[in-house]
Amino acid sequence: MPETIIQTKDLTAAYGDRVILEKLNFEVKAGEVFVILGGSGCGKSTLLKNLIGLYPLAGGQIEIDGKDFSGATETEQRAILREIGVTYQSGALFGSMTLSENVEMVLEEFTSIPPEARRVIAWMKLKLVGLEKFIHSLPSEVSGGMQKRAALARAMALDPKIMFLDEPSAGLDPITSAELDELILQLNESLGLTFVVVTHELASIYAIADRVIMLDGKTKSIVAEGKTEELRDRSDNALVRQFFRRETNNKKSK
Repeated sequence: MPETIIQTKDLTAAYGDRVILEKLNFEVKAGEVFVILGGSGCGKSTLLKNLIGLYPLAGGQIEIDGKDFSGATETEQRAILREIGVTYQSGALFGSMTLSENVEMVLEEFTSIPPEARRVIAWMKLKLVGLEKFIHSLPSEVSGGMQKRAALARAMALDPKIMFLDEPSAGLDPITSAELDELILQLNESLGLTFVVVTHELASIYAIADRVIMLDGKTKSIVAEGKTEELRDRSDNALVRQFFRRETNNKKSK
């Protein structure tokens, strides 16, 4: 049985007095692709930002790799974050830097590795995502899918154990999205990386997820947890069935 690498205990997320999610309890196992899903505005990205410390918890606890992340000092949190890589919807690459320089920047900021070695490591990371021929290209000179791949390479610069991806397929056509899904699975298998992915793209969820949790904005809670096919076929929750079967409330009987 894989060990638990992330665990939340009564996690509560809020903006000021406005509670977004309340008392969430779930575990992520080492080496799995764990997907956080739900409708627009349900709190998926808010949860991810709480998990990586961008927002302080309104309540509860987060443990990462056996360490109390939410209760750690700033120095201790920084050490835990060294084991984490993150990508955002837009890719968030620096437009004035080449793809290689985007990866090298992380190494320059957080390590004492000399410049020549940084360039070699950046090439290796970009090769992992199929971009070794574009190391000197600016983000504006490559496609949206390639920008997402470069963001993955940058997120892997420090050899993290866990990768957090926020809507990785956003803005991509179906074929490019499927290629990105294949890359995630390849990195998961070859490097043993744990992935926590926020998405509402059904095709990607079916393609990559080992397990999922589904959030509901109305109840501010987890309404389903498990494997996608089981939730689609066996859930007794109407909201869950609607989501996985792409049904609307106004669907007419044939």
